[in-house]
Order: sequence, then structure tokens, then C-alpha cells
Amino acid sequence: MKKKFILVSLCVILLFVIACSVLFDFRKEDNNLKKITVAEVAHTIFYAPQYVALELGYFEDEGLDVELMLANGADKVTAAVLSGDAEIGFSGSEATIYVYNGGEKDYLQTFAQLTQKDGSFLVSRKKIDNFTLDDLKGKRIIAGRAYGMPEMTLKYAIKKNGIDPDKELELDTSVAFAAMSGTFIAGEGDFVSLFEHNVTKRMYFCTFLFHYFFYYFFYMSFFTCFKVICIFFF
Repeated sequence: MKKKFILVSLCVILLFVIACSVLFDFRKEDNNLKKITVAEVAHTIFYAPQYVALELGYFEDEGLDVELMLANGADKVTAAVLSGDAEIGFSGSEATIYVYNGGEKDYLQTFAQLTQKDGSFLVSRKKIDNFTLDDLKGKRIIAGRAYGMPEMTLKYAIKKNGIDPDKELELDTSVAFAAMSGTFIAGEGDFVSLFEHNVTKRMYFCTFLFHYFFYYFFYMSFFTCFKVICIFFF
């Protein structure tokens, strides 16, 4: 009986020592990671490789503990980096140029290219069969902040197709990046330039609103008419 007690006690002590060593190693490994905060301009499927790397631990494998913070718009990303809230800003490269031209001594530097194409989608308020860029002529487009990357790439694409965006279109650059989809849903503009997943999310939202109001007014009108008929006849 005494031997069994000693054996059980040794096993418990051994398990305790192993557990402590494992926890110590994990904590030691976590302490070795360099913490970096990245301010991203938008949370979009366009940046999927970054999210995959985070979820699969690729940054940890390189000794980095990366934390993402959402800063809607390149101007807010710039402010986050300049204030020290983030070490790295993830936005269009135009932000670093504006800071440098502004005379900042502690200016930002572009050090890596993460995307090769513009990830914007042009969303129309009305369905257009066989759409061409000529359909944009005379229309109002919510294009994003003036001289921001979405607005500049949109103008570039339009110019490449022989259309003068300054004379043949109405580009609205008064709407902040984070408010573009909401402004479009509110009824402003004929077109809007959006990143995915905002495109899908807003389409589902608009579809939901359409069905909701359609059925609401249909049934309300039906039951109101039915009530009036009932009162009239009975």
C-alpha cells in the first residue's frame, strides 16, 4: 500500500513538472515574438493572403506577433503610424508621398508592394445590360477621397478607355472612404467604387431592403383595402 502511494505521488509530481516545463516553454516562446501592430486601410477579401498567413501562424514562424487594427482610409492609416499606434501602415503608396511633401521630418517610407492590381468594383444603381464605360458619361460616381488610390485608379482606367473623367463624368470626391457604400445606399450617386466584401454585403442589404419594403407595403395595402371593403359591405 505504501509503495503504491509513493508511486502515485511520483507520477503526480512528474506530471506537474512536465506541465510546468511545457507552460514555461510556451511562455518563453511567446516572449520571444516581436509584437507588431499593422493598421490596414480596409478589411477585404482582396487582402486574403495576409489573413491566411495570420491564421496559419506564418508570422509566428518568423518570430512576429502581428496584430491588425482597422483604420478606414489611407489618411487614418497614416495618422495611426505617425502617432505610434501602429508600426506598419497598410494602404496606398500615395499616403507616404503626401506626408513627405507636407514637410514632416519623421516621414513614412514605402518598403514593400503587397498587391499588383486595384481591387475596386464599380457598382451601378440600375441594372445595365452589355455595360461599357461609355455608360458612365454624364453620370455621378462616388469615387472616394480626392487623390486617394481608389479615385486615382478609377480615373486612370477611364482615361485609358478614351474618356475624360474631369469633363465627361461627375466624380464625387467629397465622401470619406468608410462612408462610400452607406452614402450610395442612401440614394446618392449613379455608381460607386467599392472593395469586396462591401460589394456583396451591400447587394444583400439592398436586396433585403427591397423585399422587406415590397412585402410590407404590399401586405399593408392589401389588408387596408380588405378592411375598407369589409367596412363598406358589412
